[in-house]
Amino acid sequence: MGRVTNGRILVERAIGRDGETLPERGRRAVRSVTVNSAESPLGWLFARGFVTRRQFDAGEQLRLDWERGGLSARVTMQWDAAPVGRQRGGSGGPPDLAAAQIDARRRFDCAIEAAGRGLSDILWRVVCSGEGMREAETALGWPARAGKIVLTLALDRVADFYRMP
Repeated sequence: MGRVTNGRILVERAIGRDGETLPERGRRAVRSVTVNSAESPLGWLFARGFVTRRQFDAGEQLRLDWERGGLSARVTMQWDAAPVGRQRGGSGGPPDLAAAQIDARRRFDCAIEAAGRGLSDILWRVVCSGEGMREAETALGWPARAGKIVLTLALDRVADFYRMP
C-alpha cells in the first residue's frame, strides 16, 4: 500500500529499460515512477489530454449506469436470506430489481449499442472494467496506440447518446 495524499494513493512502480512496469521482484529497475493507483484509466487519459471533457463525462456516465445497474461482478458474499423455491432445489426466481436499477441497465445497454460493434469492446474494457489501455489493446489483439483512437470514437458516440453538449 502506498501513501495517501489528498485522496490519492501514491505507489512507487519500478520501470524497466523498455518502459514496462516491472513486478515487485524480478528484473532490475532502471528507474521508478510514482503512480496514483486510485486514478481510473479514463481519468488518466483525460488528465493527459487524450480525451476531451465531453468524452470523459460520457465515459463516467456510462460507468455510473454500469455500476447502478448492478452489472459488475460481485466480489463479496451476499448475506441476504436464501430465496425460498417453489420446487425442491430451485431458487425463488429472478431477483426483484428496483426501477432505478432497471433504468440504469437499459441506459447502459442502449449506450453500448449506440457505440456500435467493434467499438463497445474497448469502451467496456477501459471505462467499466478499469483495464489499462495497453492491457485492453493486447486482449483485443490490436496494435499499440490503436485503442486510444477507437476509444475516442466510442466515447463520442456515447456522448451523443447521453445528449452531452
